Amino acid sequence: MKKILTMMMVLAMMAGLVAGCGSKDQGETGGNGSQAGGSEAVKVIDIDLTDELYAFGVDKDQPELLEAVNAFVAKIKEDGTLDAICEKYFGDGEPQAVQSAQLDPSKDQLVVATNASFEPFEYMDGDNYYGIDMEIAALLAQELNRELVIQNMDFEAVCLSVGQHKCDVAMAGLTVNSEREAYVTFSDSYYSASQRLVVKGDDTKFDGCSDAASVEALLNELTNSDKIGVQGGTTGQFYVEGNEEWEFAGLPATCVPYKNGSLAMQDLINGNIQYVIIDAAPAECIVKAINQMQ
Repeated sequence: MKKILTMMMVLAMMAGLVAGCGSKDQGETGGNGSQAGGSEAVKVIDIDLTDELYAFGVDKDQPELLEAVNAFVAKIKEDGTLDAICEKYFGDGEPQAVQSAQLDPSKDQLVVATNASFEPFEYMDGDNYYGIDMEIAALLAQELNRELVIQNMDFEAVCLSVGQHKCDVAMAGLTVNSEREAYVTFSDSYYSASQRLVVKGDDTKFDGCSDAASVEALLNELTNSDKIGVQGGTTGQFYVEGNEEWEFAGLPATCVPYKNGSLAMQDLINGNIQYVIIDAAPAECIVKAINQMQ
C-alpha cells in the first residue's frame, strides 16, 4: 500500500505539471531508487550533507502541552512504538490512515499544523493523512484524550500558525533551529535527519565521492547560472543559500525554492534545474516513485 500511495501522489503532482505546461536513528532509507534492469530518471547521492534533529514545535503559551509531548516522545521511544511506526514507512509494514476532525472551538481538540507533502513524514491520499508524524499525532491526541484536527498548509506557515496560537503544535519534519524557536518551543527530538543531493539518473559527476566534503567540493565549482531546487523554508534552502547559525557557507549556485520536493524533482527531470537538495527520507520516497514510472 505504501508504494501505491507514493506513486499516486507523485503521479497526481506530475499530471498537474503537464496540464499546466541521513544516517537515521530509526530505519535506513536504502539505495538510490534504482530498479533492477531499468533506467533511472533521477538518483540520490547516498551521502549525508548535514546532521539534523527533528522535533515538534509547541505553542509557547502551553507549557503543560510541551511537558506532555516530551513525556509522550520518551514513552514511544522506550516502548518501541516509534520504531514500529518508522518500520511501516522504511520497511514492509502497512501505513495507517489518520483522519482529521473538523475544527470546533467548543470541543477539546489537539490542532496540529503540518505540510502534507513531505513523505514519509506527512502526506495525503484522498481525505486521509499518512506518515510518521501523522501517526504520532493520532497517538498523541489519544494519549491526551483530545480530538485530533490536522491543518494542512504551506511549510513556511507551519511554525507561524503555532506562534499565532492558531494551532497547538507543529508536526512537519521540523529541524530544530533558532529561527523557528522565535515562534515555537521545540520538544525533545525524535528523529535524526540529513540533507542529500539528487541528480539526474545519468549524472556520474558525484559517483566517486565518499563523504560530504567531496560532494561539497564539486558543488562549490558551480556558478550562479547553475540552479539547485529545494523545498522552500527547509534546511535545504538554508544549506544552498548559506546560514550562519548552522555554519552553512552556502553554494555559488542559484537556489530555486518549490512548495514541495516532487515539484523540484520534476523540474530536474525537465532540465530546468541541475540538482535538488532535500531531506534524505523524502528524497528516497520521491525518487523511488518516479523511477518506478519509467
